[in-house]
Amino acid sequence: MVTKTRKAIPAFKKTSVRAKPLSGTSTTKASELILSKTVPGLKGKGLLRLGSESKLELRDRLNMPRPIFGRVVNVSERTIAKVESETDTAEKLKRPYNEVYRLLEALDDVIEMNSLGNWFQEPNDAFDGLKPMEVIERGEIDRLWNMVYELRSGMPG
Repeated sequence: MVTKTRKAIPAFKKTSVRAKPLSGTSTTKASELILSKTVPGLKGKGLLRLGSESKLELRDRLNMPRPIFGRVVNVSERTIAKVESETDTAEKLKRPYNEVYRLLEALDDVIEMNSLGNWFQEPNDAFDGLKPMEVIERGEIDRLWNMVYELRSGMPG
């Protein structure tokens, strides 16, 4: 008799109380116990769970609702909801999520982390009045990386 074995799904594990909030404006508080679960293929902690709510770590860090976050990572709100509810894998999300995650880590060196969520949504003269999320939507994320390079090296804009 042949039996199928199910692939083990990583369980949420308790993490210590956050030493540093993932986002200064996030709805989660630094003193609350967070459960985290890695999502295969995604950078960082993957899913965070506080109570009954699951949220992708990057979305929590940016304190963005699903529709706005979907625009930043170029996937549908539905895809994000499926990954957060663990009813789908993160295949469609891997590349854009990891690219934005890396960008966020680089921006953390030059911009205050708790202002990044708003920064993505505000028009910026450095991008001809476009919002950084619009720059990403147009496929021009290289402009953001160039800005990071210039800020790190001290080059005048």
